[in-house]
Amino acid sequence: MPRVVLAMSGGVDSSAAAVLLREQGYEVIGLFMRSGAAEEQVCATGSTDLPIVASAPHRQGCCSASDAADARRVADQLDIPFHALNFQDAFGRIKDYFSDEYLAGRTPNPCVMCNNWLKFGKLWEFAKQIGAEKIASGHYAQVSAVDASETPALWRGLDPDKDQSYVLFGISREILPHVLFPVGGHTKPQIRALAERAGLRVANKPDSQEICFVPDQDYAGFIRRYRGEQETAGELVDTSGKVVGRHDGFEKFTIGQRRGLGVAFGGGPRYVVEVDAKTKRVVIGVKEDLARESLTADRLNWLVTGLPETFACRAQIRYSHEATPAFVERAGEDRIEVRFEEPQFGVAPGQAVVLYEGDRVLGGGWISTTHRNGDGRR
Repeated sequence: MPRVVLAMSGGVDSSAAAVLLREQGYEVIGLFMRSGAAEEQVCATGSTDLPIVASAPHRQGCCSASDAADARRVADQLDIPFHALNFQDAFGRIKDYFSDEYLAGRTPNPCVMCNNWLKFGKLWEFAKQIGAEKIASGHYAQVSAVDASETPALWRGLDPDKDQSYVLFGISREILPHVLFPVGGHTKPQIRALAERAGLRVANKPDSQEICFVPDQDYAGFIRRYRGEQETAGELVDTSGKVVGRHDGFEKFTIGQRRGLGVAFGGGPRYVVEVDAKTKRVVIGVKEDLARESLTADRLNWLVTGLPETFACRAQIRYSHEATPAFVERAGEDRIEVRFEEPQFGVAPGQAVVLYEGDRVLGGGWISTTHRNGDGRR
């Protein structure tokens, strides 16, 4: 019986994945990854497991004490071994990245980094230690080969409303053949129904909607608590450079943001067009000012080999964005230029651009600069 280590978050998706893997004949080992957040700290017991603190305050996320308790209950119900390991150091790296990006005027994506560094990095390390052949999670994506001679490829999940392939682009190509996404070939309603038939208490548990270490969604507050007070206050300016107000911290703004600008404008809505960490200026404009014809990305991860120097594809610039036709040109070993067939709005440095051929993920990278009118750079 092949052994698989399943990342169990305490939610319905990973719990249903455990049921599906058992039905497929796998020996399932459950692993809950603790972030080491202050309210979840517990004393080591001398074993590899950390005790569950059922009385800890509940917060909707993917690594709280209550989530750990839910994951353990599911494992007990399904009679599968369960480990809850503390990955505080790894989460510290993600928190550092999150803070560094905002303080550099970029928009981070910690969920992608968490998948790269923790969920599919540490997970595979643990799997190898216990002799497991596969690792699995409750993500809505699919892994399969185009033909028997090829390395398995990453594909969009069957449910277009839940597809998570965008946040998985950074998985190592070497690890991909060992990865299973049991729920990826199902819709969310099907997964909830499966969990209900299995008698799992989490069948109707709400989905996590926020970053696990910022449950109140106050990003600026987290950075202040994590890094201390920052001298990030500055001017609000329009696209001509005219000062229209002041802000108390540029880390509170992201490209495309419409609400909470702190200044009233007439003549239609205004948006954040640029965040300049060097000058501490936040540029405000109309929607047309957000349009970008192209972008440059670096820190690339390719999931397929043999791609030409230039190729057409569909490019997705954020999780909620619908991939759009684009043309990609390699600009060195670790840089690409992506030109959109039609201008795109809200392209934010710091976010990932993920490239698709149909539903297949080709790879992606991190947006470093955006371009307007063919040569303007922001």
